[in-house]
Amino acid sequence: MKIAGSVALVTGANRGIGRALAAALLEQGAAKVYAGARDPRQVDLPGAQALALDITDPASVAAAAAVAADVTLVVNNAGVSRYQGLLDGDPDGLRAELDTHLWGTLAVTRATAPALARNGGGALVNVLSVLSWTSTLGVTSYSVAKAAQWALTNGLRLELAAQHTHVLGVHLGAADTDLMRDYDVPKLDPADVASATLAGLEARDLEVLVDDAARYVKAALARDPRELYGPHLTA
Repeated sequence: MKIAGSVALVTGANRGIGRALAAALLEQGAAKVYAGARDPRQVDLPGAQALALDITDPASVAAAAAVAADVTLVVNNAGVSRYQGLLDGDPDGLRAELDTHLWGTLAVTRATAPALARNGGGALVNVLSVLSWTSTLGVTSYSVAKAAQWALTNGLRLELAAQHTHVLGVHLGAADTDLMRDYDVPKLDPADVASATLAGLEARDLEVLVDDAARYVKAALARDPRELYGPHLTA
């Protein structure tokens, strides 16, 4: 997969990591970048083609896919968090997170996969999280949705191989985005996330572990779960 000359569709491209990815694609020579957003008026990136896209709305997804019929790279970045737990959180909040990360990602992929096949296979990038692999108090329902998106990514990788579509999963800890604005922790620059993602894409990596948090948690999965959860357990 070469960035130069590619035609990309980025979801949630009006801000944060999505905007940074769209900008990096243009900087690295993408021929066209469709910047998907629920409200395309919020897309302020020179050179990008704003595209109305609500990934939880089947009609919106179908319309966007019809416009982006020349796509060779799809980046599923759009995300949402309701900042809640599983026992006391709003069930509708968990459904909203799953509608976005699981069902929305799948809807966009199903709608654009035929175009990717027609255009030579191309690539699919799913922006995941360190919370695809672990959980933390206050956002446990979000972790469920991101874990589902990770499993979805692995399944799509197998199913899309027949049409020569490369699938890349991107895992990171905290980034300096609206999603993390209320957390006083070290945060990645979205531009650095975009740079690492596109480098991994051109290298045909299957996963990009952007930061130390992602690398630590991925390695810890092979060890005793107490390494991740011990400080929070009382029994």
